[in-house]
Amino acid sequence: MNCLQNLPSFRSYALPFHGFKCNPRKPFSCSINMMGGKNSGDIPRSMEVKAISGSTSSEKRSSSDSEEGKSEIYSHNMTEAMGAVLTYRHELGMNYNFIRPDLIVGSCLQTPKDVDKLRKVGVKTIFCLQQDPDLEFFGVDIGAIQDYAKKCGDIEHIRAQISRDFDSFDLRMRLPAVLSKLYKAINRNGGVTYIHCTAGLGRAPAVALAFMFWVQGYKLGEAHRLLLSKRACFPKLDAIKSATADILTDLKKELVTLTWEDSKCSTVEVSGLDIGWGQRIPLKLDKEHESWTLQRELPEGRYEYKYIVDGEWTINEFELLTTPNKDGHINNFLHIVDNDPNSVSAVVRKRLTSENPDLTKEERLKIRQLLESYPDEE
Repeated sequence: MNCLQNLPSFRSYALPFHGFKCNPRKPFSCSINMMGGKNSGDIPRSMEVKAISGSTSSEKRSSSDSEEGKSEIYSHNMTEAMGAVLTYRHELGMNYNFIRPDLIVGSCLQTPKDVDKLRKVGVKTIFCLQQDPDLEFFGVDIGAIQDYAKKCGDIEHIRAQISRDFDSFDLRMRLPAVLSKLYKAINRNGGVTYIHCTAGLGRAPAVALAFMFWVQGYKLGEAHRLLLSKRACFPKLDAIKSATADILTDLKKELVTLTWEDSKCSTVEVSGLDIGWGQRIPLKLDKEHESWTLQRELPEGRYEYKYIVDGEWTINEFELLTTPNKDGHINNFLHIVDNDPNSVSAVVRKRLTSENPDLTKEERLKIRQLLESYPDEE
């Protein structure tokens, strides 16, 4: 399972960013254990989602002890990564909610029998967003589920993995390809569509929300309210907004230079940015200037990050800082915007990343055309 141990807090101020270079004179160290946070426009932190399956037999309960432990681990990692109290109980079986009569969001199928449960409610497409590590963690035999669905003949099982769980930037980059596959499947199969990840609390609701926004004619805020009224979940709104703007504008990139001035340390890394909090990028030591640097091209958007100096998670007080989250933790951040705020693309991006964006008829048509023409993935 690829669950992040640290998640940025998005509750901060944002300043325009036109090419960025930091030259801190004094590094400031701040050791942390985790960085939980959330968007102010998202759901409250006191949120719990439970399975809606029926009671289990004593035989099943006796065999689910290890699953309960895994559920605890998975729920703990989700809570830390997503910044909300999220509970998933794999041992209680598949759970789901109808968002619309033709759209269901839920947790993962666990056995071939779950295929029949979905067929009974009219599902024609099962859209799986799980990664292989997710399946391995809970011991799900995806091959058996796919084979059974294929034998049924009246339901299609499709996988469209989103490679980094709980990662907004990765979701942003992957949405066009994933939505293209979903759009084509729904046009091909009709009926009810079942979208799921592992718990059905992050990736699946985000993909469903993007589909409602891009294809089904909803304003993003309207779709979000409908989604939350049916299922307590935590979709990444910023990722959907940015992905929408990426499609409808030129995806420009800016060269970013991060600098850490301290030649006495032995290693300096950065986590966050566009790679997610589960990965790190090493900075290069410039002996002549006694500093560590990293240059990276990033598309427009807002990024949070943290330095890891000799294994210690730290912030740089001479760079932009977020406000403290509920646990008092702070991240560095940068905001990359178009150099010309009055350009057509800058105006469009500003509108589409606002509080409750909507799409024009022409914009929605352009997105649908992209989804139709997007090359199929293996």
